[in-house]
Amino acid sequence: MSTTKSKTNLHIVAYPYPTAGHIIPLLDLTHLLLTRGLNVTVLVTPNNVHLLEPYFSTHPSSLKHLVLPAPDITPPPHKRLIANVRALRDLHYPILLQWFQSQPSPPVAIISDFFLGWTHNLACELKVPRLCFSPSGAFGMSVAFSMSRDPPKNNDPREDINFLISLPKVPNSPTYPWWQIPPHYRNDLEADPDWEFHRNSMLANFESWGIVFNSFASLESVYFDHLKREVGHNRVWAVGPVLPLEGDLIGSATRGGASSMPCHKLMTWLDAQLDNSVVYVCFGSRAVLTSKQLNVLATALECSGVHFILCARVPDDQGSILDGFRDRVGNRGLVIKGWAPQVAILRHRAVGSFLTHCGWNSVLEGLISGVVMLTWPMGAEQFTNASLLVNQLGVAIRVGEGTESIPDSNELARLLVVSLDKIKPQNVRAKELSDAALSAVMGGSSDKDLDELIKQLADIKKLE
Repeated sequence: MSTTKSKTNLHIVAYPYPTAGHIIPLLDLTHLLLTRGLNVTVLVTPNNVHLLEPYFSTHPSSLKHLVLPAPDITPPPHKRLIANVRALRDLHYPILLQWFQSQPSPPVAIISDFFLGWTHNLACELKVPRLCFSPSGAFGMSVAFSMSRDPPKNNDPREDINFLISLPKVPNSPTYPWWQIPPHYRNDLEADPDWEFHRNSMLANFESWGIVFNSFASLESVYFDHLKREVGHNRVWAVGPVLPLEGDLIGSATRGGASSMPCHKLMTWLDAQLDNSVVYVCFGSRAVLTSKQLNVLATALECSGVHFILCARVPDDQGSILDGFRDRVGNRGLVIKGWAPQVAILRHRAVGSFLTHCGWNSVLEGLISGVVMLTWPMGAEQFTNASLLVNQLGVAIRVGEGTESIPDSNELARLLVVSLDKIKPQNVRAKELSDAALSAVMGGSSDKDLDELIKQLADIKKLE
């Protein structure tokens, strides 16, 4: 992306949802805005301040942060997201209202995560535009909007978990079995005030002044067109992939946190492997594999004979599975517990394919690296992302779906080998989409959308 710094005197607030998978892409976008001359104040909870550290040295004067208290709640698992969003609103709304009003030159806009739709109301009270930032793609957002507006209904949700939900208003009319519908969209919670709060918060995203996507136009054009029709204006910008390009210091080995295995050790091992000979396996920063999933995966990796890097979160009582597995595969594979320097791994010449849970950050990191993806979504919008990769883009191979569709270990082993075959059609598409992603952020559509977004914010500033 353009790195020309032209001071704009624009000051905005960036407010990510406080988990790494949401914070990192908004920080990446913040970096791009700072590079283009904006001043940004990032709102962050205490346990996430460290994620800002790589950016302070690059932007010592234009990047500020405001530390906000973290909610101290322990909601039941099925209500964790809704309860956390509501607690953030209750805690942060009055603090932010007072902070804005105390600033001699307050920010001209708020850009906040799509889980924080309530900030639309805050922005209205402050009389500033609110930009919804979607760390997910336009297809995922189209599905979220449809489910928020018309909550899926199932008359027997406990027994009929395969009941099909169809979304005819979304392009390509996607369908989902009931078990893939996230709890916060299901109609069986309609009497719950927390559910209603979350639904209104999601719908507020589409009433906001604009929406910014970590995606690029040619990847999801039909869904960007759809969303512009739905919101009734063209203030829908695709500015991604926002992750740092190769050589950018912000994309260092410590991006997102420390790994349990030093990056130099990983890189030394990868340097010793042949080009496109390694399968990278990672299910994101939050998904915890069940013992059945872990056993199938370990057996497949062992039987396939492929070289691999496995990064997985496992239950505390299942650690022994990986210990014995490590001994059996020897130096053919590396096992990482916790965070991994995923961008650095995927960009290495030795990595040829990526078994992923299909979180949007991982999707974009896989696409820009030009690797074939094997999809095993675990929840949330990951099933939508997998459908985009497999059915619409032709860049991935489906291997599993959550806990309801666990692959046979022999079949998974076969697919691991197949994924490294460079003459497969998915490999050709991977290279094409990698080129398209790079073109978008190097003077193409994403660069132009970001320029247009900043211009419109500057025009608002002039009207003050």
